[in-house]
Amino acid sequence: MSVVNAEVVKAFLLQLQTNICHEIEKLDGGACFASDNWKREEGGGGISRVLTQGKVFEQAGVNFSHVAGAKMPASATAHRPELAGRSFEAMGVSLVIHPTNPHIPTTHANVRFFIAYKEGADPVWWFGGGFDLTPYYANREDVIHWHQTAKDLCDPFGEQVYPKYKKWCDDYFYLPHRNETRGVGGLFFDDLNQGGFDKSFDFMKAVGNGFIVAYAPIVERRKNDVYTEHQRQFQLYRRGRYVEFNLVYDRGTLFGLQTGGRTESILMSMPPLVRWQYAYKPEVGSPEADLYGHYLKPQEWLG
Repeated sequence: MSVVNAEVVKAFLLQLQTNICHEIEKLDGGACFASDNWKREEGGGGISRVLTQGKVFEQAGVNFSHVAGAKMPASATAHRPELAGRSFEAMGVSLVIHPTNPHIPTTHANVRFFIAYKEGADPVWWFGGGFDLTPYYANREDVIHWHQTAKDLCDPFGEQVYPKYKKWCDDYFYLPHRNETRGVGGLFFDDLNQGGFDKSFDFMKAVGNGFIVAYAPIVERRKNDVYTEHQRQFQLYRRGRYVEFNLVYDRGTLFGLQTGGRTESILMSMPPLVRWQYAYKPEVGSPEADLYGHYLKPQEWLG
């Protein structure tokens, strides 16, 4: 039986943060991440790394956090009511990348580990995470590559893993008030402890390491594409959906705020520039209409 080892998870997460930041700097070819170490009074802290105004990325943030608390917050117990009242420990890496060029998708990824404690009972632990892609001018080649990478990392863990976590991602990153998905999905998993600690940790590592494998080729293909001011304005408008989702529905944002996390790090996911437009409708037959009519609808991208 595998033994739960939070320290080995923490070591992996810190290295993952470093590795991803290094790869994003290489892709940008100009700017570097600034590092900001922080602590919280209730226990724990983290490292926020942010790149701004690069050659490719308008803003990229890669956070590591390791926090503890005396009581699980409501955002965590809403879907796990049996954990109400337990103390907890949570650690993870979370990132959001906002490129300048509208032809490069925005992306988000995170991997995390939780332990909930109660006197006289065994600790309850689980892993969670995933990654998703939010294009503005979608390219089918990119979307297929993204999902093929996700499937390839899932397949060693079982043939039903990718379909399950792909659907979970489609369902989770959905804006009911807009009746549309946030993007073209990817993977989303939570409450993972089946098969023991080692197997669950291996899957979390595969997702964490797989993110840059999925994203970097897309950036390389699109970063020199020419774009117009019209396309830039559409990108800023669509970024508003990111804000709407993160502030209204995202469990990670709610968890961070409800546990007294560092606000600057939690809201690092917000795009640096964004706009809203009343009653926007894309022109019929336009690339913008293609995004709405095709790419913002869950589907089997790999046939």
